[in-house]
Amino acid sequence: MIFLFFSLTAVAAPSLDPKPELAEVLKNFRTDGPKGWSFTQSTTAEGRTMIEHYDSARPEFNRWTLISEDGRTPNDEAQRRYRDKFSRYSSSGTAPQLSDQIDQTSLVVETETVERITYQGRLKPSEKEDRTAAFLRAVIVWHKATGTIESLVIENTAPFAPSFGVKIEQMKTTMTYSLPAPAQPSLLQSVVTRLRGTAFWIKSIDADMTVAYSAYAPAAASRATRSDSNP
Repeated sequence: MIFLFFSLTAVAAPSLDPKPELAEVLKNFRTDGPKGWSFTQSTTAEGRTMIEHYDSARPEFNRWTLISEDGRTPNDEAQRRYRDKFSRYSSSGTAPQLSDQIDQTSLVVETETVERITYQGRLKPSEKEDRTAAFLRAVIVWHKATGTIESLVIENTAPFAPSFGVKIEQMKTTMTYSLPAPAQPSLLQSVVTRLRGTAFWIKSIDADMTVAYSAYAPAAASRATRSDSNP
């Protein structure tokens, strides 16, 4: 799963307190979505594609299954390398909670319609010598009727140098979420990242990645499906 650390700039507009409902959602909001759901993950990056399935009902190191790489079904060796990756590294880590990072006193209303409110604000620096916080911002789209976050964008407001010899011209991550339905909560639908910059003034570090999530099912349903297929 994608693990994100974000820091954001202060917004020049006057600070407004967010609605109590938003503050409550932020307290429990996970950028990777709620636990207990299985899904298919499709990743496209650098001209390559990978499709994986995550089964939340399985033991920790056996939850991910490689479905295909670049349109091809993986052979036994590819499956072995894929499984070894999860045996070497624990997958128990989770994406950071937004409430642990965002400075809620900095949230201001950017736009408001009948259905949605768009907030922007800054995040608390991840460490004392954070060199990127002054150049990034978060934009949160809040859906009023369902009381959920519909999208979260992290983007830079000006070029910056996170380390010696590296200059970032554009960095943007957009996460979108479904609206809740009677049978399921709001779930992560896609993560799109765009990076434009150079290393040591001449080497491009441009990169784009799209991760799409589909075929969601609760853990109990995943367990029942496996039982039916393995009498």
